Amino acid sequence: MRILLVGINYAPDLIGVAKYNAELCESLVAEGHEVRVITAPPYYPAWKIPPAFKSSYFRSVAIDGVRVTRTPIYVPGHPTGAKRLVHHASFALTSAPSVLLAALSWRPDVMIAVAPSLMSAAFVSFVARRVGAKSWLHVQDFEVDAAFDLGLLRNPSLRKWMLRVETGILKSFDRVSTISRAMVERLRIKGLDPDRTIEVRNWIDTNAICPGSRMTKYRRDLTLDQRDIVALYSGTMSNKQGLEFVIEAAIALEASHPHIHFILAGEGPHKAKLEQLASGHRNIHFLGLQPVDSFNQLMATADFHLIPQKAEAADLVLPSKLGAIFASARPVIAMAEEGTGLAAEVTDAGLVIPPGDAVALALAICQLSEAPALREHYGQEGRRRALDRWDRGAIVHRWSEAMAGQGNATAQKDTHIEGAAGEFALPVEDAVRSS
Repeated sequence: MRILLVGINYAPDLIGVAKYNAELCESLVAEGHEVRVITAPPYYPAWKIPPAFKSSYFRSVAIDGVRVTRTPIYVPGHPTGAKRLVHHASFALTSAPSVLLAALSWRPDVMIAVAPSLMSAAFVSFVARRVGAKSWLHVQDFEVDAAFDLGLLRNPSLRKWMLRVETGILKSFDRVSTISRAMVERLRIKGLDPDRTIEVRNWIDTNAICPGSRMTKYRRDLTLDQRDIVALYSGTMSNKQGLEFVIEAAIALEASHPHIHFILAGEGPHKAKLEQLASGHRNIHFLGLQPVDSFNQLMATADFHLIPQKAEAADLVLPSKLGAIFASARPVIAMAEEGTGLAAEVTDAGLVIPPGDAVALALAICQLSEAPALREHYGQEGRRRALDRWDRGAIVHRWSEAMAGQGNATAQKDTHIEGAAGEFALPVEDAVRSS
């Protein structure tokens, strides 16, 4: 097949949506498909474009077998709600000519839009209908809900209007996928027919991320030994993570539990604020974004991992870091309400505590720090789940099969595909035509 992916994030950014967009495209190429990408220059999570990319707009460059075209984008140094809207609008505007040109000249079989950014997705479905391609929207997070629930935008009339626009965009695609069952249910609440929605979760390379010794170079660099307990957060440092609760818990435990250390690794717009809150506390350590070849060591450094979260972020996204945590055979403490998708994923492989509660976080940290057998049990269960539910090869292969519509070609008969992402059905009459 010929597959055109349009998404605001792509390699060489290392984390977040960019990682999954790039790995999906590279895996599809490995399966024999032709893949092209229209994207923005790298900027995340530092919110800054490297100078080398500012002169490469509208050029098609091969990256690991994928033809990648980058278009200009406005990147605010300090992203606010309004600035993020302009940021996404700029990509929608600058990417449109490249999307149209690729669709008309290359004639893809499938056009995939990735949200974020939903603004650019609307044009993808419009063009796909006119060139006879199947349109597929993959939702990594619910941008509109997140913007208002987290307080980035506040105007009720604007929210009502944006939700109507969102529903129109979602319904314009032949197929809409997202990364957890709870998020699939939210798609259905937004009015999508069940037979047009699919769970295609994010994945992890379970060979690259695997159980390892606690005594890594990171412990040596921080002069931590076997007796020290490490609680690790690795990922983006932005508003929705609620990382201030980690800082609060660390400060509360500093005097009574000096052997418990907190490592926060990554970048993001809130990092400077977090560093200021943690200033002077020797049990809190900050690291930058770590290279890929050191990531497994970073994950192994932890005795347990932390997924803090504000209550308003529940089921807006399933944190992609969870797959890596499970693959590393380490337990996790996650902030999540009972009944949410994150709580269901973590139960029996870690501890679930209420969102936004630093006292509950401190208590959970003490509980795991004093229970090595429980940590071992949770870690083993997490590893089993990673192999069963999060394996990259299995998920991408099934996604490829879904797009190709492989299976019984009898009209009106459903093709069922079952595996790491659960079971879902694709009506064969909607199946993507082969190239």
